[in-house]
Amino acid sequence: MDRISIATDRPSIRIVLLLAILVGSGPAAFAQATIDEMGEKLVNDFVNDVITLQGRFEQSLIDAEGAVVEVSSGTLEIERPTRFRWTYADPYEQWLLADGVNIWSYDVDLAQVTVKPQAEALSNTPALLLGGGSDALEQFLFDGTLVENGTTWVRLRPRNDDSSFNRLELGFFDAQLSRMVFYDNLEQTTVVAMYDVVVNEPIDAERFVFVVPDDADLVGVPLAAGDSAP
Repeated sequence: MDRISIATDRPSIRIVLLLAILVGSGPAAFAQATIDEMGEKLVNDFVNDVITLQGRFEQSLIDAEGAVVEVSSGTLEIERPTRFRWTYADPYEQWLLADGVNIWSYDVDLAQVTVKPQAEALSNTPALLLGGGSDALEQFLFDGTLVENGTTWVRLRPRNDDSSFNRLELGFFDAQLSRMVFYDNLEQTTVVAMYDVVVNEPIDAERFVFVVPDDADLVGVPLAAGDSAP
C-alpha cells in the first residue's frame, strides 16, 4: 500500500486535519499481509457485530487545495440493518434520517424536507457501511491497511466506477471505529471524528421515525412500506 491518509486532533481547535503517510518497502510481505487481514477483520466485525451505535461527531469538509471550508458537529445513531440518524447541531441544525424505507433530510432553518427512496439514495455510498446490513461490504473492495499511532486505518474503494466517491478510510482505535475519511470525485475530502461512542445499547425506535413538520415544505414523494422505487 503506497499512500494512506489519517486524521488527528489538535486540542486548541475542533478541526480534524489530514496527514499523508508514505509507506516504504521495509515491512516483509507476510507482515503486511497480516496487517491487511487484521484491517479487513476490523471492518467485517464492525459491519456484522455492531447492531447499534450512538455517539457525537465532528465533521470537516476540505477542498481540493487542502483548505477547510466547513466544520460541523452533532450526534449519530445507527440501528442495523436499515436505520440511522445524523443530527447536525452546529453551525446549523439539519437532520438526516433513514427509516428503512426513505431517507429524510430536514433543514430546520429553511423549514424544508427532502425525501428519497432509501435503497436508491444509499446505493454505492459510504453510508452503507454505517447503516447497512452484512451484505454492504459486497459493494466495496479492500485496498490495504496501515497502523499509525495506535490507530488502524483501512482503505476501501467502491466496486462501482459510477460511485460519487473514489475511496474511503476507516480508522479503528482499540478495535472501535473512531475516524472516517471520505474522498469524493470532486477532489473534496470529508473527515469525521467520533467521540463518546456506545455500541449495542438499545435506541428508542422513535428516533428513526420522521414526521414532516406542519410549517415545512416537502420535496419528493415518500415511499410507503412495501412499495418499490419508481
